[in-house]
Amino acid sequence: MAERALVIIPTYNEQANIERIIPLVLAQDPRLDVLVVDDNSPDGTGALVEALAARDARVHILHREGKMGLGTAYVAGFRWALERDYAFVFEMDADFSHDPAHLEEFLAAIEDADVVLGSRYRRGRVTVVNWPMARLILSYAANIYARAVTGMPFDDLTGGFKCFRRGVLEAIDLGAVRSNGYAFQIEMTFRAWKRGGRIIEIPITFVDRSEGESKMSRRIVREAIWMVWRLRWWSLLGRT
Repeated sequence: MAERALVIIPTYNEQANIERIIPLVLAQDPRLDVLVVDDNSPDGTGALVEALAARDARVHILHREGKMGLGTAYVAGFRWALERDYAFVFEMDADFSHDPAHLEEFLAAIEDADVVLGSRYRRGRVTVVNWPMARLILSYAANIYARAVTGMPFDDLTGGFKCFRRGVLEAIDLGAVRSNGYAFQIEMTFRAWKRGGRIIEIPITFVDRSEGESKMSRRIVREAIWMVWRLRWWSLLGRT
């Protein structure tokens, strides 16, 4: 029996995107299922996915009571996946910034890795489309900063398109994960890296959303600034 993979897609008000992206994800490979983790979206995203799930056994929905953040959505999705014996678990955005066509490349790469990171800045080459220059500079600088503080050697530490082998998720204490915004991406990679996980990067093209609103905020940026220092400190204390 082929090893199954789960694509986790957190949502909050993504009705304009979710109905289109789910079929594209499933079309990439018959091993792929989708789990939407919806934070009680006022626009009816959750109800729409419920209807899709009723028609397709490869589509699943996890409802949450309110807007609880990206990190906790993924942790809930990871636990759901582990309970159901998925071999590989993806993180992916709902807004088409992550092209489903890359999923086959991830599935090929994870055969020789524990974590595969989708990199927008692989070996200095920037593959980001339609971002304002200020946000691109912020993102690129954030990665330089995160590498310098944590010591991790990867080009894109803040990206949200990635794939985990189930063994590395089982090795991480998911209850100890503290970050909830985009710092969550840094923290999960750091915890996998500190456990000796084989982590590789593959180039992806990132395209800014055309529908819906970005979830970026000043609070998320502040969390990322401080979280990398906490990770370094926790590592010195043996808490990662």
